[in-house]
Amino acid sequence: MLKERLDFSTVRQKIASGEISCISLTEKFLKQIDEGAELNAFISVLGDRALEKAWEVDRKVAEGRAGRLAGLVVAIKDNLTMKDTRTTCGSKILENFISPYDATVVERLEAEDAILIGKTNMDEFGMGSSNEYSAFGPVLNPHDQDRTPGGSSGGSAVAVAAGMALAALGTDTGGSIRQPAALTGVVGLRPTYGRVSRYGLVAFASSLDQIGCLSNTVADCGDVLQVIAGRDPKDSTSSNEPVPDHNSFLGRDIQGLRVGLPEEYFGEGLDDEIRSAVESVVEAMRRSGAVLKKISLPIVDYGIATYYLLCTAEASSNLARYDGIRYGVRDEETSDLLSMYIKTRSRGFGKEVKRRIVLGTYVLSAGYCEAYYRKAQRVRTLIRRGFEKAFEICDVFIGPTTPTTAFGLGEKVDDPLSMYLSDVYTVSAPLAGLPAISIPVGRDSKGLPIGLQITGKPFCEGELLGVAHWVEKAGGTHM
Repeated sequence: MLKERLDFSTVRQKIASGEISCISLTEKFLKQIDEGAELNAFISVLGDRALEKAWEVDRKVAEGRAGRLAGLVVAIKDNLTMKDTRTTCGSKILENFISPYDATVVERLEAEDAILIGKTNMDEFGMGSSNEYSAFGPVLNPHDQDRTPGGSSGGSAVAVAAGMALAALGTDTGGSIRQPAALTGVVGLRPTYGRVSRYGLVAFASSLDQIGCLSNTVADCGDVLQVIAGRDPKDSTSSNEPVPDHNSFLGRDIQGLRVGLPEEYFGEGLDDEIRSAVESVVEAMRRSGAVLKKISLPIVDYGIATYYLLCTAEASSNLARYDGIRYGVRDEETSDLLSMYIKTRSRGFGKEVKRRIVLGTYVLSAGYCEAYYRKAQRVRTLIRRGFEKAFEICDVFIGPTTPTTAFGLGEKVDDPLSMYLSDVYTVSAPLAGLPAISIPVGRDSKGLPIGLQITGKPFCEGELLGVAHWVEKAGGTHM
C-alpha cells in the first residue's frame, strides 16, 4: 500500500500560499493511516492531539509567527516519551504505561510547530532487525506485505514510506534507522552520538542508542536535525559541539571529495543487485570529480560480535528496572517477592528480549566479564581508532546499507544469528560514535528498494547531508 509521498519544502510552500492548511494536511495523513491500518505501523494514533496542534499552527501561520517546522507532520517511535501519552516500547510490560513528561526531541519539535500524529510500532525495546519482535504484531513492508520493513524503527520507516507522515523519529542502536530506511526506500539518518539529546528515550544500550530521522528527502532530514540537535542540560552525554546550518551544505558539488570504499563492505554475502546499484553511484561520483580510495578496515569484521556483546550487557542492566514494583505490568498471582519478579518478567518480556537479557547477564558475570565484555570494549576502541586513521585520507565512506533487500516475514525469526547479520554493515558506525545515512538508490528485480550508506566524521552531519543530497539528485532514485 503506497500513497503519494510529499516533501516538506513542497508542503511549506503550499501552506504559505494558502493552497492547503495544516488542518487539511493532518486530516489527509490521518485518513491514510486509517486506510493503511493493515501495515500495523502505529501503536497509538494521536488524532485529537494532532488536529488541535494543526489548528494552532494554522492560526500562527495567519499571524506570521509560525515556527520553522510549521506543517511538518511527524510520527514518533514508541520508545520516545510524550506527556500524558502511552509509551510501550513495543512491549507487554509497558503496554499501559502513560508517560509523565516529554522527551527533549518532542519538546523541540512541538516548539517549532511540528504536528505529532502518532507513536509507531517497533521491535520490543528496540531489539530486532525485522519489526517482528513487537508485542503488538509485525509491521508489514508497503512494497510487499509478505516482507519485513526492517527494524527496530520499522513502524517509523513505514509511516514515511506509506505516506502516513512527512517524517518520523526513530532510534538507531546498531542500524535501527538505516536498515529499515533501506528496506522501505526512504532516507534514514543516524547522527553522531551526543549530537541529539537522549532525554526521554527509553534506554536499550545507552552508549549506542541515538535518536535520528527518517524522511522522503535529505533536506527534510536536515530540517528535523536542525531543530532536535544541540546540547541539553537534561542529558549529560549530549555534546556542546556547535550546531551548524545543516542544509547550507546541500547543493555543493563533490569535486575533490575523497570517498573511501572499504573492501569489507563489498565482500561475500552482498547481493549482486545491491552491489551493482552502489557501484553505479560510485562511478557517477568518480565522473563528477570525486577521488575514490579503496581501503581496508579489517577490524570492522569484528563489529557484529563486539556489538552484540556490548548491547546485550547494557540491555541486561537497563532492563533490570522492569520488575513489577514501580511501573508497568505486574503479575498479581504470586505469594512472595521473588516469584512476583519472575512471573512479571516472564509474562512481560518477549523471546528476543529475554534472549538478550540472558546473554548480557552472562557476559557480565564473574569469570566471564574479562573474557567477553571488557575484551569487546577494547575491540570497540580499536574500531574507533581504525576509522580515525582512515578519515585521515578519506572524507566519507560509502557502501551498501544492507546485504540483501527486504526478506520475508518469518524467514529469519527462528535463526537469531542470520537476523543479527542483517546489521553487518551498520553496527560499526554506532560502535565508533559516527554519523551515517542511508538513501534509496533504486530497486532490485523484485521491485524492492536498495539502500546506499554514507558514513561521515564525528559532528560533520552537514557534510554528510551534502554528499547524500548529491547522490539523491544525481545518482539516487526515490521509491
